Amino acid sequence: MERKQSFREKVCGYVKKEYGSEPEYLWNRFPDYSVFRHEDNRKWFGLIMDVPRVNLGLAGEERVDILNVKLDDPVFADMLVQQEGYLRGYHISKGNWISILLDGTVPFEEICGLIDLSFRVTASAKKKQKIRPPKEWLVPANPKYYDIEHAFDVKEEIDWKQGSGIKAGDTVFMYVAAPVSAVLYKCTVTETDIPFDYADRNLTVKALMKIKLQKRYDPSRFTIEKLKNEYGIYAVRGPRGIPDSLSAALKK
Repeated sequence: MERKQSFREKVCGYVKKEYGSEPEYLWNRFPDYSVFRHEDNRKWFGLIMDVPRVNLGLAGEERVDILNVKLDDPVFADMLVQQEGYLRGYHISKGNWISILLDGTVPFEEICGLIDLSFRVTASAKKKQKIRPPKEWLVPANPKYYDIEHAFDVKEEIDWKQGSGIKAGDTVFMYVAAPVSAVLYKCTVTETDIPFDYADRNLTVKALMKIKLQKRYDPSRFTIEKLKNEYGIYAVRGPRGIPDSLSAALKK
């Protein structure tokens, strides 16, 4: 009969599968303690320990495996430690670390979700940018320098100056400046970091992205006056995020 995996083994298997990280055993004094670290910044995103239950304020003398993970929201951490199976971070009480009992009290799927969160929270800035969820942007287009309306009449996918922080999979809503002064297009970013070198007295471009047309808007729908009066957007001088209310309206 096949042996049932312990929660410790299941956690190690999940981390290896999702992030390619093996447990590292750093302390001779504590041979069963192991950490999971990012390859680039070497920060921990998980720590497994076996500790006496009494040290955790729990009934019983036996030892129990726990997993320490880091959260980004102190309110969320406070909420979790009120629930069975969650504790303040054992030996790492600062920085929103919590401990999770690996004894079946907390469902494995829930543990996996918190490992994923800890991985994102402790990632380097470069990795956070790479793994973040898709984002929506409002991006300006100046018809004095580029006839975007004609470009999208010819083909559905065009090259565009890449904005800082934008990555493939993001959505860009193109705001066309005066004399149009309105959001005209919804596009998906299909490729980024295309090398390019151009500069004049009005424009400098170091990299391009490809954007694919998804939707057109009537010029009267999302004018600059509407952006000002209804969504608090008074200017679109560079790529910027958009409020949820505008996002919802653009998707209707």
